Amino acid sequence: MSCLFPPAVRGSEGLYMVNGPPSFTESVAFQRDSGKNCKAVGFSKDGSLFAWCNGEKLNVVNVTRAELLHSFDLPKTVCLEFSPKNNVLATWQAYATAKDGTAGVPNLQLHDLRTGKCLKSFVQKKMQNWCPCWADDESICARNVNNEVHFFENNNFNTIANKLHLQKVSDFVLSPGAQPTKVAVYVPGSKGAPSFVRLYQYPNFGGPQSALANKSFFKADKVTMLWNKKATAVLVVASTEVDKSGASYYGEQTLHYLAASGESAVVQLPKNGPIYDVAWSPNSVEFCAVYGFMPAKATVFNLKCDPVFDFGTGPRNAAYYSPHGHILVLAGFGNLRGQMEVWDVKNYKLISKPVASDSTYLAWCPDGEHIVTATCAPRLRVGNGYKIWHYTGSVLHSHEVPCDQEMWQVFWQPFLDGVFPERAVRYQAVPGELPRAEPRPAQAYRPPALRNRPVTSSKLHEDEPPQNMKPQLGGSDKPLSKTALKNQRKHEAKKAAKQEAKADAHQGPAQVKAPQNALQSSVPAMTTGDPEVDKKIKNLKKKLKAIEQLKEQAAAGKQLEKNQVEKIQKEAALLKELEDLELGV
Repeated sequence: MSCLFPPAVRGSEGLYMVNGPPSFTESVAFQRDSGKNCKAVGFSKDGSLFAWCNGEKLNVVNVTRAELLHSFDLPKTVCLEFSPKNNVLATWQAYATAKDGTAGVPNLQLHDLRTGKCLKSFVQKKMQNWCPCWADDESICARNVNNEVHFFENNNFNTIANKLHLQKVSDFVLSPGAQPTKVAVYVPGSKGAPSFVRLYQYPNFGGPQSALANKSFFKADKVTMLWNKKATAVLVVASTEVDKSGASYYGEQTLHYLAASGESAVVQLPKNGPIYDVAWSPNSVEFCAVYGFMPAKATVFNLKCDPVFDFGTGPRNAAYYSPHGHILVLAGFGNLRGQMEVWDVKNYKLISKPVASDSTYLAWCPDGEHIVTATCAPRLRVGNGYKIWHYTGSVLHSHEVPCDQEMWQVFWQPFLDGVFPERAVRYQAVPGELPRAEPRPAQAYRPPALRNRPVTSSKLHEDEPPQNMKPQLGGSDKPLSKTALKNQRKHEAKKAAKQEAKADAHQGPAQVKAPQNALQSSVPAMTTGDPEVDKKIKNLKKKLKAIEQLKEQAAAGKQLEKNQVEKIQKEAALLKELEDLELGV
């Protein structure tokens, strides 16, 4: 395996690069910058160029040839970005007014990387959405200016080629890929009017009728818009700062789907709670959502917004598809313990379950084989460092910074699609630098009075197992439509009800009604003298009554939820427990 794709590391020790697998030594091709003031760094999209500002100069190097291309006198640069074809470097410095109160100088610069000359300067007061957006072929560049989206063509920034004017345009995203370029725009609601997201095809901006698709919603203080790789659809996560129902500290989120063909839908998520993460598969025909109160659910949906595979529940809040889309990592970082699940999403098989404790960052290597996890400041100021993993769960390299130092950022050198071919998925762990540490199961706290008593298993939440959501009928792999699936379930429920009625007729009314009669006869105030036992009997009767109601609903053709079916399956055990308690009277 070659030493391509070196990660770059930025921290209080300076800025340096590390060779990729298998050596993991510091790269001599890039000379370490030991300055402690490196704030802005970045690779070009193809990974051939690298730029950084060290508080004195902004430098641009060719990584392949280890050659300094330009050094700009922009010491206060906070953000930088390369255009997709490496023709332009965009830089942003904090906006400041003059001492006499007059307007400040333009703080957003666009530099021609061939000549080093400044093509154009703009005033950009806010850091949010500071960078102009380019189409992948650089034929179009756009930026948001005072409720309008201004479009420039072929990097000619002296002439505005087109404008998209909507009242209070808050955000926009250009589609990836080839022409024609599409634009997703978000306009927040005001004075009782709903917020909306619209899709346009450049340069057709002639009013609402020219929009490819439109989706409006009331509950939105901000949105995140995500194009798929083929630019056929956009996912919109709409968020409110405050959940008025009081159910969530994180506000309220909804997930919407818009297709460039005009279709739109609300993605129905089976569990209530926050939406932690949404990610498109690189194949552009599926997406994964991580959502719901902890333990969170994770589900893969298709372009009809129907669930394809449910990963069950677990401690997770993020989803990361590999660059080839054949592997998915579900992880729980931040206030969770760093547990990861690595899945083969072609066969939906679990590959490994590594744990990266205290991690604040995860990223796939462009080769689709390796992953970096990191603990960075200022999110965590102790235990900073990074680990490079193979997706089978092996730690190939681990680096911890000294306790008196901090690491601020680590990121892979990017490569264009197709440079690394997709490899067959492996399930056997590759040899690693460190032995695989099996995580010890966390022991629940037990008060001193209970420590010498037998351990009773009790869980706050019952974990839901993974399940394939594609309906199978007669061995056919083709999924049924919603209507066909509903009719099939009704038919099965009626058939089951008929069979149950026949069985009841053979057993006789006295036997069938025995459990219910037994319950009714025991309803009068029979007490055991022990309040705790009486309470248990009362609760058991409640549960059995609820089960009877569920069975009646099932017989009537209603589709039961998974937890309701599990309740019915527990009936025999509950009856036995009730009988034992009553016999002890």
